[in-house]
Amino acid sequence: MTGSSLGALGGKVVLASSSDEAQPPRNIIDGNAETFWMSTGMFPQEFIVRLAETTGIDQVTIDSYNVKSLKIETNTLDTFQDFQSVAETEFEQTEGQLQSNAVSLKGTTASHLRFIITSGYDPFVSVHRVSIQA
Repeated sequence: MTGSSLGALGGKVVLASSSDEAQPPRNIIDGNAETFWMSTGMFPQEFIVRLAETTGIDQVTIDSYNVKSLKIETNTLDTFQDFQSVAETEFEQTEGQLQSNAVSLKGTTASHLRFIITSGYDPFVSVHRVSIQA
């Protein structure tokens, strides 16, 4: 299971802090960089993905636009609460192209992944694809 989209692995977006009919949160996990979820402005913004089963994760790759700061939290529960912080990172700004950033989570086991976008280079950010290496 290397470089797999979360949707292909049976993952589901179970929470998003904002939503738009034209760019729904499920686009984050469909594996297609042409579709995306867009925030509705203001920070923080977040989304939670429930994995089909508890999984060991080496790396998460996020394709996005205008994201500046991101925190990743995980849990191994059946519910999406009691998360533990596993990574914090800053992305470089890219003009006219997607940001593609791999974040190491070596040794992390998760049933839920929580992504918290704490700041952006613009009031609106988009997340096009999230995949994992297990």
